[in-house]
Amino acid sequence: MGHLDHAAYGWLTPVLSYVMASIGAALGLRCTVRALAATGASRRNWLLTAASAIGTGIWTMHFVAMLGFDVIGTEIHYNVPLTILSLVVAVLVVGAGVFAVGYGKDRGRALVLGGLTTGLGVASMHYLGMAALRLHGRVSYDPFTVGLSVAIAVVAATAALWAALNIKSPVAVAIASLVMGAAVSSMHYTGMTAVAVSVTPSDAALPGATAMQFIFPLAVGLGSYLFITAAFVALSPTADERAASDSVRSLGERAAAAH
Repeated sequence: MGHLDHAAYGWLTPVLSYVMASIGAALGLRCTVRALAATGASRRNWLLTAASAIGTGIWTMHFVAMLGFDVIGTEIHYNVPLTILSLVVAVLVVGAGVFAVGYGKDRGRALVLGGLTTGLGVASMHYLGMAALRLHGRVSYDPFTVGLSVAIAVVAATAALWAALNIKSPVAVAIASLVMGAAVSSMHYTGMTAVAVSVTPSDAALPGATAMQFIFPLAVGLGSYLFITAAFVALSPTADERAASDSVRSLGERAAAAH
């Protein structure tokens, strides 16, 4: 069996991946809160932003953490189409979850359905990303630990959606996001403890791309997207702020008309 190193760069990749997961969760929760206060196209657009934020945050967390994954005795490459598919799955399935919450009539049922869908989506993204690994050897998994990682993903997703439905203050959302980031990171590293690799030494060239050729540039791009979108959401006025602004403007117009 090959010796696995889950933190080849020390604490850098675990900490950075946790930060990415927390930012994605914070942005997604804020967008979901905005969506629930909106109607029509505005609600749909906020939910789409929430899905892309949470999905890309989770994906970026996973692959930033994978930058620190090393197997003694073999190089590691990634199948590019499968890796891209894992990102698409993350966004689409998280989207199904947040839309279930955003448009569900029965909040309790929507929460269960949304949490289950989103959690299974997170797990699917993780194991699709693992299926993209190309190395000299065979990867196997411990079924019990895999099941535990899926359960953690479902509980974490349900808790995050509950927070979106019930928490409104920015401070509470920030705390919920840190908890969500920790839960997603726990799911990832629990899933990684399920991994065993039987190395078969070989000089043959591996198919796919290395992490630095492909994963690193993509993770940087998606991380930049999260930071820019977070700034946009933070600076855009809430429904209450817009209503207050409209009220002040209306009072000003009436006062001007009176003179």
